[in-house]
Amino acid sequence: MIEFRDVWFGYDETPVLKGCSFYIPEGESRVFVGQSGSGKSTILKLILGLYRPSSGEVLIDDEPISRLPERALREIRKRIGVVFQDGALFDSLTVGENVGFYLIEHSELEIEEIERRVIEMLGFVGLGGEIIDKLPDELSGGMQRRVSIARALLSTTPKIMLYDEPTTGLDPESTQKALALMNKLTITNRISTIVVTHQIVDALELADNFILIDNGAVAFDGDLHALRDSKDIRALNFLSPFREAINRMRGKGFV
Repeated sequence: MIEFRDVWFGYDETPVLKGCSFYIPEGESRVFVGQSGSGKSTILKLILGLYRPSSGEVLIDDEPISRLPERALREIRKRIGVVFQDGALFDSLTVGENVGFYLIEHSELEIEEIERRVIEMLGFVGLGGEIIDKLPDELSGGMQRRVSIARALLSTTPKIMLYDEPTTGLDPESTQKALALMNKLTITNRISTIVVTHQIVDALELADNFILIDNGAVAFDGDLHALRDSKDIRALNFLSPFREAINRMRGKGFV
């Protein structure tokens, strides 16, 4: 589904990714972890075609996208849903207008049908139709994040979902609802999922595999057991602040 082949990328003369390679099969999840500035969010932008690698290749569904024209990239993006840390909702539009934005702008559906689909999608993400006329700032952070997921699902028919720090700033209850929804999409819709996060406990509930990015390169790519037992100094340094949390999760059967 997603593959990086020896991808190099930088800003001006500063390298960010240095020979980055990995492969994510259809319907699986990967959590990208690493220190701030290691290149994790840059990977999401390369998948979307917002950046193009200096060298190497990015493939979506076995199709190289690095040299595609913008029109072709727009077609690729229709397969990809994106959820940002702040939700990226339009402040001046209601929840219904946000979720139905793509259909309002790019379809010939009657407004009644769009509203029906919006309410159905809000139900899918665990929200009631009664919030359809509310503005985003009337909602909690967790609800905004789920509205953002609903918009992504109704705007496209995603085969890939990208999440950039999806639980940062959420309270524990909202975090659990967001994690459950993300897992639901991966399992029931067989959506390939990439999550960039600093929240290691949340990552343990989401991942089939971890990819650790260190200084622009893949330092580790494997499952939770291998990450926990890794002797690589880069993995050890990254995990050392989280050992207690990982051991707690291990006791609950997560790792």
